[in-house]
Amino acid sequence: MDMMPYLGDRREIADANELIACFGELAGSEAAARADRSRDLGNHIHFCRWRQIERLIVLMSVGRAVGTVH
Repeated sequence: MDMMPYLGDRREIADANELIACFGELAGSEAAARADRSRDLGNHIHFCRWRQIERLIVLMSVGRAVGTVH
């Protein structure tokens, strides 16, 4: 993964978990669709938030540690 997602607060982790629970393997696609809807509505704040959640879902799906492990 090239870039670690920015998390503004723990709510984004909860949203990622909720999408995974509801959509399974399609959770990343759902987050991307929500980002696209936000962009189409001109809401750049939610667009960026859902893109970061999409990146977080991808990161959570990797079966190993990513980045520095202490």
